Amino acid sequence: MTRSSRVKRWLLPALAFKAVVIGGGYATGRELVEFFLPSGPLGGVLGMLLATALWSAICALTFLTARSVAATDYGSFFKRLLGPAAPLFDVVYLALVTIVLSVAAAAAGEIAHASLGWPPIAGTLLLMSGVALVTGRGNASVESLFKYVAIFLYGVYAVFVILVVLHAGDRIADAFTTAPAVGGDWVLGGLTYAGYNVIAAIAILPVTRHFQGRRDAVIAGLLCGPLAMLPALLFFVCMVAWYPSIASATLPSDYVLSRIDAPAFRAVFQAMIFLALLETGAGLVHAANERIAGLAARRGATVTSKQRTALSLALLVFAVFVAAHLGLVALIASGYRFLALLVIAVFVVPLVTRGVWLVVESSRRE
Repeated sequence: MTRSSRVKRWLLPALAFKAVVIGGGYATGRELVEFFLPSGPLGGVLGMLLATALWSAICALTFLTARSVAATDYGSFFKRLLGPAAPLFDVVYLALVTIVLSVAAAAAGEIAHASLGWPPIAGTLLLMSGVALVTGRGNASVESLFKYVAIFLYGVYAVFVILVVLHAGDRIADAFTTAPAVGGDWVLGGLTYAGYNVIAAIAILPVTRHFQGRRDAVIAGLLCGPLAMLPALLFFVCMVAWYPSIASATLPSDYVLSRIDAPAFRAVFQAMIFLALLETGAGLVHAANERIAGLAARRGATVTSKQRTALSLALLVFAVFVAAHLGLVALIASGYRFLALLVIAVFVVPLVTRGVWLVVESSRRE
């Protein structure tokens, strides 16, 4: 097995999962504040570890099920998982893409305004253009984005942790030492956070075409949880240095960066967040494009690069309209909880029931 093969079969799915999760999961830090900080520093860490375990388990089962039914797009996957009820997932996915892209668009606007003084719409339009450009070129372009941005992202987070620990390491230790008793909220926070983000396992099905066996599906799935959550966990630990005041910040990432006195790195970090938002938007929109391409193929038609770009822009424009009317904080506080319930009902419950049966039946045939 070559190094290139292992990267595509084991690491690429995990990096793709991280790419789709990060923009709507923790790029700005607002999601971590919403779902984990109310449980306190220690409770927040426990909630994140719970979400990590759930991600790994569900991703591994999703990949095994997809391999069992030979599905590399979510349309084919849900046709076998839900049968006649498969169109329900199209509705859920449209709702998810709209809300997550709305969050990404609102965050891009906030970042452009906070770091460059631009009007928010400028950052939003820049993000839209990037997503449309990447997704218009198909699988190879999206996979390259996942791989190369990951290197930059992990490096930036490593430097971020070092700078915060040097500047406020004693505050982090104090926050954990004096933290209130852990309550039951961390379980609900972990379940909700895992619930709406786990849909990324479906969005990245196109990259599972590199799998050559069940072993690849299991290894890749198990890697998804830790590789996606590690930056978030480090970010959260850094954030608690300013607990509880950071809870009211619209952009917790910028709140922290403004307090460690590193203006040059602040610009680098904001650029990383923008690329993370680009990854998420590209992953979600690409999955929708692949779904439409699959429908077209059944009729003997082909979706061109220009058509992919146009479809991407249509989704993005709709999401920006939603973002402009609701705002970043409201989208995260209300929209994500609603999404978590939908995803659990339409995806997770069928996966752990009929999905397991499909995997068992496939293994018997082999």
